[in-house]
Amino acid sequence: MPRYEFRCRACGDTFEVNRSMAAAGEPATCPQGHADTVKLLSAVAVTGRGGATGGAPASAGGGCCGGACGC
Repeated sequence: MPRYEFRCRACGDTFEVNRSMAAAGEPATCPQGHADTVKLLSAVAVTGRGGATGGAPASAGGGCCGGACGC
């Protein structure tokens, strides 16, 4: 289940809420009971091994753009 981060405008507390994607836009109450909260934009980092490049860096192959266009 996705985790969403919120900040309370009343007390400044930052907290996380686990909820379904369908409920992502619903308001959240902070742990101190304040209702004036805002959902924060969170950056997601995805890491892994290999992928489409077979483990080689995306720029492998030379050229100004990685060699895919032959420039």
